[in-house]
Amino acid sequence: MDVTVLLFAAHRDLAGSDNTVVSLPEKSTVGALLEALRCRGGGWASLPERAAVAVNRRYANGATVLREGDEVALIPPVAGG
Repeated sequence: MDVTVLLFAAHRDLAGSDNTVVSLPEKSTVGALLEALRCRGGGWASLPERAAVAVNRRYANGATVLREGDEVALIPPVAGG
């Protein structure tokens, strides 16, 4: 199955891209997706272990099961004062 990954701010800078399509086995989880991205090496390897993620515009965790065509947004950490 294919899912689209959207990257913003620091994640986009690390990966050198604002989106990518990832092919995964059926019933893969968000955690498996993040591991697959890190295995690409380069800037992808710097993605945090516990990234904030939204699947189809709803917050999700590493155990969330993905489906064909899902849109996964990796949400960068936010600092404020």
